[in-house]
Amino acid sequence: MFRLWGKLFKNNHLEMDIVVENDSLELNRTKKVFDALDKVCYEFDLSKPIWLDSNVTEFKRISKTRFRADNFIDSFPYDYLEIHVIEEDM
Repeated sequence: MFRLWGKLFKNNHLEMDIVVENDSLELNRTKKVFDALDKVCYEFDLSKPIWLDSNVTEFKRISKTRFRADNFIDSFPYDYLEIHVIEEDM
């Protein structure tokens, strides 16, 4: 089971959160992350963020990253969107 936790913060308070699960054995980790991020953005009614080098590095290191306003093309009225892998397939 793969689970990703998406959290949306505004004024240092948690506004919304969602856990996305994926138990597909055909998809690799990267595809599961992108699929889960798409679902998080859909549920929060956000455009998809742009992965900057800092996001990629942080996510590879600790399976967690934050997307701020500079990661979005559209206006982003929140402090940040955080994604965190909380369970991975073994």
